[in-house]
Amino acid sequence: MLHEDRLFPAEQKMRAIARRLYDGIKDLPIVSPHGHTQAGWFARNEPFPDPVTLLVQPDHYIFRMLYSQGISLEELEIGKTPVAEPRKVWHLFASNYYLFRGTPSRLWLDYVFENLFGLTERLSAKTADRYYDTIEAKLREKQFLPRALFERFKIEVLATTDSPLDSLSDHKAIRESGWKGRIVPTFRPDPVVDPAFSGFSENVSALGELTGEDTASWRGYLRALASRRQYFKSMGATATDHGHPTAKTADLSKSKAEWLFGKILEGEADEEHQELFRAQMLTEMAWMSLEDGLVMQIHPGSVRNHNAQLYTRYGRDMGADIPGPTDYVRALKPLLDRFGNESKLTIILFTLDETTFSRELAPLAGHYPCLRLGPPWWFFDSPEGMRRFRLLVTETAGFYNTVGFNDDTRAFLSIPARHDVARRSDAGFLARMVAEHLLDEDEAAELAQDLTLGLVKKAYRL
Repeated sequence: MLHEDRLFPAEQKMRAIARRLYDGIKDLPIVSPHGHTQAGWFARNEPFPDPVTLLVQPDHYIFRMLYSQGISLEELEIGKTPVAEPRKVWHLFASNYYLFRGTPSRLWLDYVFENLFGLTERLSAKTADRYYDTIEAKLREKQFLPRALFERFKIEVLATTDSPLDSLSDHKAIRESGWKGRIVPTFRPDPVVDPAFSGFSENVSALGELTGEDTASWRGYLRALASRRQYFKSMGATATDHGHPTAKTADLSKSKAEWLFGKILEGEADEEHQELFRAQMLTEMAWMSLEDGLVMQIHPGSVRNHNAQLYTRYGRDMGADIPGPTDYVRALKPLLDRFGNESKLTIILFTLDETTFSRELAPLAGHYPCLRLGPPWWFFDSPEGMRRFRLLVTETAGFYNTVGFNDDTRAFLSIPARHDVARRSDAGFLARMVAEHLLDEDEAAELAQDLTLGLVKKAYRL
């Protein structure tokens, strides 16, 4: 299924250059600084129960596509643990595998099927049982346990994404086990900084109980957040992550911030006040990052849980998040007025609005010392999305104001597949620059190394 020249330029001269560049990076270790895999997999190191639990259930890219074609989440047994009829669900997935033609999911899945399980005939209704039986049998083998796969994938470090209320007990168990695999948490404070988050007030109270701070007061609330950040840092965290609806920031006076916080806790805040509070909290988080050294990631622009019926029935992260237009130039100005010139602060910006790459994000990152550009995210984590990203930002921001690649995945087995796509895409982009005499090949080879490992390790302080 997998052609050795996939994603390389069709023109022969450029393809030859791309091959050479790719050969220099294809076997480098993987650094995965932002993702949503479960630390518990590695803490317990138990076999994955079946192909559906491993490959279908955690991957919203898969069930989102199937749902769009009228296949219900009930039929896919999404949310059920354990899956009652995994083979039946697998047949449903296999029979509809053609739906993924032309998508990055197809690239990732074919890579997994061939490289991990030796399956080279295309998945379909006809081959569904052979696929299922092969994968199920492999999952019983020791080399398919989570830690063995981590080592097989040559993952140097993998970051999870965690609530500030999480005890990080799984991370602690990994440390105490003596296993050398490096799994680190990431501080994701949305449950206690976004007033629209379900159970926000209760979460703030729980934050106070966890830290011994009075989170009913503005000062106590900020101390509690700083305390949890320090705990995460002690457990290996190097970054925070902020999934706000917009990139809006604010720089309120202390008295105005205290007033707003009180209004939020009392449940009297309208949508405008809630957005102002989120904006203020991005600035507060930037100040804390300057103090404690945690890298700050901002992932704005997703209208989350757009399908109200699915949200009511299943909760968050059911594949119904839709990109929206995002302003960065005006939205970030209050934060940048305070911290934009701080070279010791790193803020990594992501977008779901590609129109901002050349108009806003590249010029911002090409000027402010604190800003870096995250790779194409989510809907644009694709070969064409990666090419567009490089074309739109490189001339203004260069390569060294970007941060390499991160896979942002819940699907563990897709990690090497996604990194391979990024490496091939970058090799092709650099090959074109060499062929057009914009770079010498030795420079391109050095850049390929930096885009694969150097930039991500430097940006995330890993």
